[in-house]
Amino acid sequence: MRGTWVRAGVLVAVLLGAAVLALTADLPDVAAVRAWTDGAGGPGLLVLAAGVGVALVGPVPRTALSVLLGVVLGFGTGLAVALAGGLLGGLVAFALSRALGRDAVVRLAGRRLATADRVLAERGFAAVLAGRLLPVVPFSVLSHAAGLSTVPPGPYAAATALGLLPSTVLQVGAGASVPGLTEWAARAGSPLRIGLLLAAVVGAAVLLWWRRRPAGEPGEDPQRPPDTAAWAPGQVR
Repeated sequence: MRGTWVRAGVLVAVLLGAAVLALTADLPDVAAVRAWTDGAGGPGLLVLAAGVGVALVGPVPRTALSVLLGVVLGFGTGLAVALAGGLLGGLVAFALSRALGRDAVVRLAGRRLATADRVLAERGFAAVLAGRLLPVVPFSVLSHAAGLSTVPPGPYAAATALGLLPSTVLQVGAGASVPGLTEWAARAGSPLRIGLLLAAVVGAAVLLWWRRRPAGEPGEDPQRPPDTAAWAPGQVR
């Protein structure tokens, strides 16, 4: 039993350390990152993808990193690095929580966890895929939560790889395609600050579209013309 709580303590320490590092690390500016990747070539891209994966084990917004990769690397290369780093980060977070925290969760929750465990063991792929496609839960939170549950590793990895694709295409594309963004970013300083700002812009645009979309009454057929028949008192409608 003691080993269970020691492993859980190690997991908490790792997550706290990642949070502190994400909040306090002094990151290079965009121009420096671009110059380094241009000089390092393929191995440099592998290192960058690994760095993204490590960052995503902690509470670093994946949207910000993906947009930033579009700014620095362009669409094609940025998409490849963002997908590889996202999948790596999701797998590492899942493995850490499964190895270090699962036993502690079972001891704390006991039988109350049985129903959820049974459902996730059978339908883990669908649950993870929905969480990735509809990113209401932060990326790292979902990764660790899946590791603490009974979602099988294979379906988790497949759902993460598939679920990352649509949002990553949009995020990297936003960073790579906005006119003048590359030149502005090179003068703006911290990559994380730039990524967070761009992520906020993308989020605001999506929210604005959502609020302005045509809305109908639930169950209403949009092809059906409105009922304009006159209604007389006493008539049952």
